[in-house]
Amino acid sequence: MPLIESGEHKALRAAVSALGHKYGRAYFTRTVEEGRPATELWSEAAKLGYLGVNLPEEHGGGGGGIAELSIVLEELGAIGCPLLLMVVSPAICGTVIARFGTEEQKRAWLPALADGTRVMAFGITEPDAGSNSHRITTTARRDPATGDWLLTGRKVFVSGVDIADATLIVGRTEDARTGRLKPCLFIVPRDTPGFQRHKIDMELSAAEKQFELVLDDVRLPADALVGDEDAGLLQLFAGLNPERIMTAAFAIGMGRFALSRAAEYARERTVWKAPIGSHQAIAHPLAQAHIDLELARLMMQKAAHLYDAGDDVGAGEAANMAKYAAGEACVKAVDQAVHTLGGNGLTREFGLASLITAARVSRIAPVSREMILNYVSHQTLGLPKSY
Repeated sequence: MPLIESGEHKALRAAVSALGHKYGRAYFTRTVEEGRPATELWSEAAKLGYLGVNLPEEHGGGGGGIAELSIVLEELGAIGCPLLLMVVSPAICGTVIARFGTEEQKRAWLPALADGTRVMAFGITEPDAGSNSHRITTTARRDPATGDWLLTGRKVFVSGVDIADATLIVGRTEDARTGRLKPCLFIVPRDTPGFQRHKIDMELSAAEKQFELVLDDVRLPADALVGDEDAGLLQLFAGLNPERIMTAAFAIGMGRFALSRAAEYARERTVWKAPIGSHQAIAHPLAQAHIDLELARLMMQKAAHLYDAGDDVGAGEAANMAKYAAGEACVKAVDQAVHTLGGNGLTREFGLASLITAARVSRIAPVSREMILNYVSHQTLGLPKSY
């Protein structure tokens, strides 16, 4: 894995940053206040090839990987325009369909995900399962008369269902040999009968709304199943590793935006004859925040490199650690940025206050930092499980 970014990656960063500056934090904040997604930015990013940079060229993508897609999300976040649905639509859903979907599914979804004309949400979390994916109760059974699938269950905290054309739902089917339930992935179009959504009232201000989903004997054709019915767990984690890597990019971008605002303010704000940034009590915490963000980025790049190289096992460890490091670094950077600005850190003018709650998301979702520590303790260090 190269420690120095290639010229192509540097050029991609510069180009995406230029696009982000065209819109800026004020534009993004306005879309949130209006209760709508950042459609204009999303469409232009798609037109320039950024949304589908990780998808196969033969299906309208850029032929790159999660390494390139994470650069896009990080740089947009660093300008104050973090597009959360990039984590879901091209990264999770696009990756799963590209790796495991049928040719018909690839033709139907990948070009549209790449050019931004279609969006897909992802539903895994359930009210009674939380971080324990083995307790998922959404079940799928075959209709012996037609061969259709019938899905029943509930999902919570699913982002952007109202604007998504379909949701990739994680359900469970019964193994014919063992009788045990195993995970499987299904594409559920938005207007499918029996597929209901209810918006969750969130204090978090975000362009993407959160929903609870209810599936009441949702009937799907046999070809709604993505991939092999017997390889569901492998296919599931093929989507979860990119999710963690992209969440790290989301967090690092937010942290960089907050830090840049704080550094600019500390260079200019003068209280006692000198800019406040000349005082170590201000300068050192900001320097520490920068170091933490850079270290998190290195782990994110390692995780992306391993994933794109096909090392799913190595990528699993690195992706979890990248998400952990980035979440911690983001929260600290945002907190220190707000503290540096004092009262101004809570004003609308500087665009930092809304990041206080948004930064916490990178600690909580898609998996809590405690579960990551559990993973590292028993998977990496060989310690016994506590659960």
